[in-house]
Amino acid sequence: MTSLKAGDPAPDFSIPNQDGQTISLSDFKGKKLVLFFYPKASTPGCTAEACNLRDNIDRFRESGYEILGASADSQKRQQNFKNKYDLPYDLLADEDHELLNAYQVWGPKKFMGREYDGIHRTTFVIDEKGIISEVIQKVKTKEHAEQIL
Repeated sequence: MTSLKAGDPAPDFSIPNQDGQTISLSDFKGKKLVLFFYPKASTPGCTAEACNLRDNIDRFRESGYEILGASADSQKRQQNFKNKYDLPYDLLADEDHELLNAYQVWGPKKFMGREYDGIHRTTFVIDEKGIISEVIQKVKTKEHAEQIL
């Protein structure tokens, strides 16, 4: 769905996290960032993906990565998701779809013959200079850390 690819500059953003604090791409300058987009907090696939990344957080940090999750869920829903599964990274609440549109992950989807607009599960790996180094569109929710690392 997204036309962004490795080598492209990552679109800048300033989006509230689960606690209402503004998080920006510039906060991660000099660090590698895993920015993963998921359809809906606390659904089975999204929970599997978030927990797989949580369970491998030490490996990510040892490799110099920070992690951010993002969806169109409200701050309250993101906060509940983070607390329920003890997620050690911020979740961005992009209710206005500003970030989703910038990264081109919001668009038409099909499920059981029904068409609707939604989030395409996609992960962007961004280098220390803010350049996309990898785009993962075929996310394996239970093995996502392996796909990235």
